Amino acid sequence: MKTQKFKTNIACGNCLAKVTPVLNAESKINSWSVDLQSEDRILTVESDDITSDEVFKTVLKAGFIAKPE
Repeated sequence: MKTQKFKTNIACGNCLAKVTPVLNAESKINSWSVDLQSEDRILTVESDDITSDEVFKTVLKAGFIAKPE
């Protein structure tokens, strides 16, 4: 399993509530978390085979941006 980190604009609990169902629905993601305390709001994704582009597109579906760190 590999860990990928992304800078995001997921800034608050409400943002997190919007992105949660979208990330949970992505079957390639084993687990994920967002550090809301970090200035860059780092999204950490654990997966065997998802690409950074797929993570970007998944987060974009919820209306947010995720750029590889």
